Amino acid sequence: MPKKTIRDIDLSNKRVLVRVDFNVPLDEKDGQMVITDATRIQETLPTLQALIAAGAKVILCSHLGRPKGQRDPKQSLAPVAPALSELLGVPVEFSEETTGPVALAKAMALPAGGVLLLENTRFHAGEEKNDPELAKGLAELAEVFVNDAFGSAHRAHSSTAGVADYLPAVSGLLMEKELTYLHDELENPERPFVVILGGAKVNDKIEVINRLLEKADTIIIGGGMAYTFRKLVQGITIGKSLYKPEWEPIAQAAIDKAKARGVNLLIPVDAMITDAFDFDAKKLGNTKYTGVNESIPDGWEGVDIGPESVKLFAAEIAKAKTVIWNGPMGVFEIQESSKGSFDVAAAIAENTSAKTIIGGGDSVKAVKKAKLADKMTFISTGGGASLELLEGKVLPGVACLQEK
Repeated sequence: MPKKTIRDIDLSNKRVLVRVDFNVPLDEKDGQMVITDATRIQETLPTLQALIAAGAKVILCSHLGRPKGQRDPKQSLAPVAPALSELLGVPVEFSEETTGPVALAKAMALPAGGVLLLENTRFHAGEEKNDPELAKGLAELAEVFVNDAFGSAHRAHSSTAGVADYLPAVSGLLMEKELTYLHDELENPERPFVVILGGAKVNDKIEVINRLLEKADTIIIGGGMAYTFRKLVQGITIGKSLYKPEWEPIAQAAIDKAKARGVNLLIPVDAMITDAFDFDAKKLGNTKYTGVNESIPDGWEGVDIGPESVKLFAAEIAKAKTVIWNGPMGVFEIQESSKGSFDVAAAIAENTSAKTIIGGGDSVKAVKKAKLADKMTFISTGGGASLELLEGKVLPGVACLQEK
């Protein structure tokens, strides 16, 4: 997916509008909103440092939260400016307006290497509707558009795609990295290529399963969606585990396709089960492990993979040369049912000869919680975007960028 990047154009003394993903978690402390995790800001530093070094005038825009087109001081990007300034080691000015005369005056006054952060794009009702007027207002501030917000690239919004109708558009370095690992590397992966898919619903992941069945040597299925596969393949009863009758034909089609293509489809052989499950309170009732290929009793439900499944999956992961993981193995948010996800993360981390890619969302949270993030080759910053890219969909925030 060869898109032009900031390396391919002259940015010296140019006003450059950069769409970043500064949708950071905020918490109120002593009446002030404080950033509790700056990872998303840190991820975009290489792009910003390169732009500053090139003598660009850097204008940053991002959304934060879901203010639904209304101004909400608790979802303002104002606290990000001092945090970014500290990380970059240069002053970062803040504009309380996203577009219009105030923002334009501040953008025009920027020196080469200067940085300006605009207010939350979602304070405008037109942002999520891809309103051309808002896109034009943003474009008016700059001479070039850089998209470095992979996490929002699957959305056709004014600041992610619309603005590219009015400015030459190229990719930032983070966007380039995401596309390299989640698209280019997987077009021709080093084999054996092992795909690990978890999460709750079969219908959420079926497009990814279908697409990766054409590329993978092994697909490992875990999480809530595994119970439908277990019911079909092992003929067991699954108690009150996550399941809908309409998922059966979807899962069966995947099983048939794997067989036809000679893909090794691995599903769990045992489970941790509980007789009571309160997700909001993060509590389980009584818990126990089932035996291998043993049915789950009525009134009990599966919340994690068991030790035999971990052994089975780890043995396969150890042989891989390329691994991609998207979706946890169980309810990893609750400590008692997090072991399967953490053990799979450890198995991936232990395979130091493989290219290991963590494809966004809850898998990233699990890897970070297991303190294994530094052992992975690449960790995606996009949940929904990484999933859609793996499904083979065209992302509006990528399609609008110039081809190399």
